[in-house]
Amino acid sequence: MQLSFSQDITTPISSKESSFGVGEWFKFKMSYSGFLKAGNATLTVKDSKVNNKDVYHVVGKGWTTGMIKWFFKVKDRYESYFDKQTIIPYRFIRNIDEGGHTKNLEINFDQKANKAYVNDKKHKTKSVYNTKPNIQDMVSTFYYLRNNLDTSNLKIGDEVMIDMFFDGENYGFKLKYLGEETIKTDFGKVKSLKFRPYVMAGRVFKEEESLTLWVSKDKNKVPLRIKADLAVGSLRADLEAFKGLKHPFKIVVDN
Repeated sequence: MQLSFSQDITTPISSKESSFGVGEWFKFKMSYSGFLKAGNATLTVKDSKVNNKDVYHVVGKGWTTGMIKWFFKVKDRYESYFDKQTIIPYRFIRNIDEGGHTKNLEINFDQKANKAYVNDKKHKTKSVYNTKPNIQDMVSTFYYLRNNLDTSNLKIGDEVMIDMFFDGENYGFKLKYLGEETIKTDFGKVKSLKFRPYVMAGRVFKEEESLTLWVSKDKNKVPLRIKADLAVGSLRADLEAFKGLKHPFKIVVDN
């Protein structure tokens, strides 16, 4: 089963119950190959404006710590500015340094004309690309799905398709539902929904099915855990701290 939400894109979020809001903040701890502390990451939702439009400004940061950074230093920053009603992005920033592999891109989307204006600040080049209608970036996709994916009707094996623009190309992002699972977290046992986001195999990921994601089975859809099989070793990110949730966060209490 393939689902596409492009037909719902103009439905105001205000008519639904949003899963997140300004002030939401997540912190993750990362480990390499199951035992070695690898780093931290944060996701923050802020208020901002783009061309006089009220938008959410999400900032994602990731960095290595401990022994890992001595032989593979990572310092990543991702930013997305997307419409508060439709969760459609207007601007995306990707500024990364991953073991010397660097990118510094700013992408501005013209959603009416279906264009992406890419400013490659590292190479000092500017390019224009045609995009699919209601295109997403790699950060806004997560928030769009949190607000628009009806998890109550999902069956194991169902797939969701989203049009995403990544660097300089249109990419068909696919998410597969794997079922429910109660997992142990730093906060106790939490009921979760398990997904398989398909990724591009190559320099970082071993294969397309290298990533697994667990989100809380509540109105927040909090990202609890991510596991990735890399070209070398594996990486795991676990939610370590949070604040500013819009809805109650439910812990399973054992009888």
